[in-house]
Amino acid sequence: MDWKTLFFSPDGRIGRSTFWIGWLVLLGVNVVLGWIPLIGFLLSLVTIYCNVCVTSKRLHDMGRSGFLQLIPIILCTTLCIGAIVMVAGPAIMAGIADASEDAIVAALMAGIGGMILAVLAAFVIGFGFLLWIGISLGDKGDNRYGPPPATAVVA
Repeated sequence: MDWKTLFFSPDGRIGRSTFWIGWLVLLGVNVVLGWIPLIGFLLSLVTIYCNVCVTSKRLHDMGRSGFLQLIPIILCTTLCIGAIVMVAGPAIMAGIADASEDAIVAALMAGIGGMILAVLAAFVIGFGFLLWIGISLGDKGDNRYGPPPATAVVA
C-alpha cells in the first residue's frame, strides 16, 4: 500500500504493523507542526483526516465499521466538557450565592479535582482504544471490506 492510499483513503484494510507505522508518522508530523504557529495548526487539521483514514482501515481489518472510532471521541469530548463544567459550575454558583471566599475556594478545588479525574478518564479511554485496535488480530480471510492486507492488490 502506498502512502497516499494509507493516509488519504478510508477504504480497504491494513495490518497492525502498517497501522503503527502510520500512527507514528502522524504523531511525528503533528509534533513538528506544533512548532509552527499558525500554518502548523491549519496543517494539523489535515492530519485529523489522515488519522481517521488509518484508523478506519485498521477497524476494517478487524471486520468493524470505521464509524466505531466515534465512540471514544464522543466519550472523551463529553468528559472534557464535563470537566469544564466541574470547574466553572461550583465557582459560579458559589459566587452567585454570595458565599465566603473559603467556600468559593473549596468549590474551585472540588471542581479542579473532578476535572483531573475526567481528563484522566478521557486519556484512559483514548489510550485503551488505541491499544485495542493496534494489538487485536484482524480477520483471517476476506471480509466485507476486502481481502486481508497481505494479499491486498494495490491499483
